[in-house]
Amino acid sequence: MYVPSAFRENRIDALHEMMSHIGAAVVVGQGSDGLVGTHVPIELDQQPAPLGTIRCHFARANQHTTFVPGRELLLIFQGPQGYVTPSWYPSKHKTGKAVPTWNYVAIHAYGIATTFENGERLLAHLSALTDRQERSYRVPWKVADAPKSYIDAMCHAIIGIEIKLTRVEGKWKLSQNKPDSDRIGVINGLRSLGDETSERMAELIEAAHSTTA
Repeated sequence: MYVPSAFRENRIDALHEMMSHIGAAVVVGQGSDGLVGTHVPIELDQQPAPLGTIRCHFARANQHTTFVPGRELLLIFQGPQGYVTPSWYPSKHKTGKAVPTWNYVAIHAYGIATTFENGERLLAHLSALTDRQERSYRVPWKVADAPKSYIDAMCHAIIGIEIKLTRVEGKWKLSQNKPDSDRIGVINGLRSLGDETSERMAELIEAAHSTTA
């Protein structure tokens, strides 16, 4: 991933927080017929430090499972993103020298994969994944709420994937290369849109400025 220095995010705590917040990734690997991508929810384990481990699972019928073990995989996390109009830049109204852009947060994580099919281990992964997603609900659903025979059958249809991370690249493209007045214009412009994603982008731009100021 091309990451100019102004947009590089190296803080592993920030990268882990964003990966967990996004909660899903595109897992990309090289098969015999070319690249294959699979969209999956992920479980992030911060051990072993510093980069940690990601666990997910594929349907047993997924062709990805035939070449995963021992291979390097790329996991792509796409965070908040959105269009930035030049109209939000005060400098545009003074000089006219401005063009649109696209702000976004992205993480590329790399690691060597292994598979696991052990029932207890697979169940522990599924329980951890579910518990994280269910924790905001008033009555969280648990894997144990379903009949054991049903869960056993569902587990038989999937294969667990474990990826010990060897490299993580973060790109926070959040108007860091703009003067303060233009950056403030982008924040105000995003907030004027009134939607949750735009508000989240505005918050990230403010946070990125505070870490570089």
